[in-house]
Amino acid sequence: MIFMPKFDDKGLLSAVVVHHETREVLMVGFMDAEAIAATRKTGFAHFHSRSRGKLWKKGETSGDVLAVEQIRVDCDQDALVLSCRPAGPTCHTGATSCFYRVIDGDVLQPVNT
Repeated sequence: MIFMPKFDDKGLLSAVVVHHETREVLMVGFMDAEAIAATRKTGFAHFHSRSRGKLWKKGETSGDVLAVEQIRVDCDQDALVLSCRPAGPTCHTGATSCFYRVIDGDVLQPVNT
């Protein structure tokens, strides 16, 4: 089967990033054709920054890049899972993962590790 990603009406698809060894979910981003091509060419995760409206290499300013080990494609080819080795914290807050809180009633609490 040929890789033929199915983008939404904005030219994007969802990309879930997981830690290559622990399988912990680290972040969710959006990729367009340019981001997928840059990721495949360089081996480092690139995304489409919706706030900046342009290509963004994860860690381009912080150095906390994501080395991509594998890209999995879902059955409809409209979502990806990037299995990565992070060079540092993934979240812009400095947390290891962007998913560092749980819902407790109506309050967000830190994940107990």
